Amino acid sequence: MSQVKSIFITGGASGLGREVGRYFGERGWFVGLADINVDGLAESAKLIPEGKSSTHILDVTNRDQWKTVVAEFGEASGGVMSVLFNNAGIGSGGPIQDMSDEDIDQTIAVNFTGVLNGTRACFDMLKASNDSCILYTASAAGIYGVADLSVYSATKFAVRGLAESHDIELRKHGIRSRSLMPGFIDTGIIANVVEGTNQTGKQRLEGAGVEVSPVSIIGPAAWEAVHGDKVHKPVNAMAKKLWFAARWMPGRLRKQQTQLLNAEEVMGGL
Repeated sequence: MSQVKSIFITGGASGLGREVGRYFGERGWFVGLADINVDGLAESAKLIPEGKSSTHILDVTNRDQWKTVVAEFGEASGGVMSVLFNNAGIGSGGPIQDMSDEDIDQTIAVNFTGVLNGTRACFDMLKASNDSCILYTASAAGIYGVADLSVYSATKFAVRGLAESHDIELRKHGIRSRSLMPGFIDTGIIANVVEGTNQTGKQRLEGAGVEVSPVSIIGPAAWEAVHGDKVHKPVNAMAKKLWFAARWMPGRLRKQQTQLLNAEEVMGGL
């Protein structure tokens, strides 16, 4: 008897997590949504067919919360976790010398340590589920280092490394590992007006010639990543160009980084 497919999503209250939850839910999967944003979780759950989701309050840096929430999800999903969408992340930017200790520590704690916590906490359930997969949210910022976003970029390189390492390491347990590498996506974060201007982050990016893709591309991309054979999934044209250039034209890419500097105040779209 085949298992009912299920996906557990961190950062499920908005943005990429919300859209992936909606997309998988529409295809009959049971969806677990986890976040610190209670209201956002409720809004995300409304997009999923009734009875096909569960919501969980989770700070990904808190290992004890992880244990509790994974157990709750297991009860709701019948002990099945087909996919862990290890997605929760935050962004802090600026020149490294201007960043506060608190911003640096929190970015690393959420974007990297929190992701490690998720893989460790979910390991047993993933192992017990048929043909399971960990889907990490890396970023175009994990393809080539981004000036004035160095800490964020470094965490995304680290997540990219996890995806590669774990696809080898966890195969003997029946667990595959994949990463999503989106460029800028049209989420609520870049809809805000940038301080000191009368433009939204999206307007600033597009004015600088930087592509902003609709969030609707994320669901199909996540689906393809989970069901495909490639470890990394560059999502939009921007990410695909970066992926090609980082491999074949790194010198030229370095000169073009001024285009990405305009992203400094709208972190989180990557």
